[in-house]
Amino acid sequence: MNNELQIAKKGIILAGGRGTRLYPTTKVVSKLLLPIYDKPTIYYPLSVLMMAGITDILIISAPDQIFQFEELLGNGSDIGIRLSYEVQVRPEGIAQAFTIGEDFIGCDGVVLILGDNFFSGDGLPGVLRKASLIQSGATIFAVPVSNPREFGVVEIDKNGEVLTLEEKPRAPKSSHAVPGLYFYDNSVVDVARNLAKSKRGEYEITDVNLHYLNNKNLSVIKFDPSDIWFDTGTPSALLSASNYVADTQRKYGFYIGCIEQIALENHYIGGNQLSELIAQMPDIPYKSYLHECLL
Repeated sequence: MNNELQIAKKGIILAGGRGTRLYPTTKVVSKLLLPIYDKPTIYYPLSVLMMAGITDILIISAPDQIFQFEELLGNGSDIGIRLSYEVQVRPEGIAQAFTIGEDFIGCDGVVLILGDNFFSGDGLPGVLRKASLIQSGATIFAVPVSNPREFGVVEIDKNGEVLTLEEKPRAPKSSHAVPGLYFYDNSVVDVARNLAKSKRGEYEITDVNLHYLNNKNLSVIKFDPSDIWFDTGTPSALLSASNYVADTQRKYGFYIGCIEQIALENHYIGGNQLSELIAQMPDIPYKSYLHECLL
């Protein structure tokens, strides 16, 4: 397979899961439709993929929730991208996204982001550009955390090479967690198709990454300590992310996760199309902000 086909051209947002940590709120609505301050949660992972230059995106969700995303986002043409949808009948692990999305991925590389993962910071665009330039293998990220035992943990040597990967280790070998954002070449489809389920009955993303590590084809990029990552699958983290967005937008005057602005800045749409979108919005601060983006 040539390098041209290895570059990530497709994106997947895994918006499935049971949302048990947010129950009873998630009894009748997907956790990704809950607000992080002034936008649905799904806007934030969608904005990350758009910032990474990905315009062909698959959203995977539960059978009783997928229509909610279709109603919210449509086919993506309003913001100059293409959105597709697939059902995850039973949540059987993150790596299942690649077998569900096999036809969508085709011969391309793919970026997978977990829908409840929130990323922000001045360094984020640079991190995404760096990952996009890696033409083969897999690329994961490393975020310094105070509680690594709650996450997948990556150990990195002084040359920036991955030494070990462990899922929720009792004795972590580093303080770097692996967040829910992954870049893969096209071989990830075959890797996922041949995975065995773990002891907890899931197709584990860590096993996918270990495959690449064992084949010496796994890269890692460290996030700057000033960049922000939240796993918003708990009430406290959802609140923290909302407070962060509110405080940042109030302090600096720019909106986080504003998919219309990103579409304009990346030339996915032009000013006339954005004006049409704005005209359909109620009179709210979000509308006023987008008006300013046109000036």
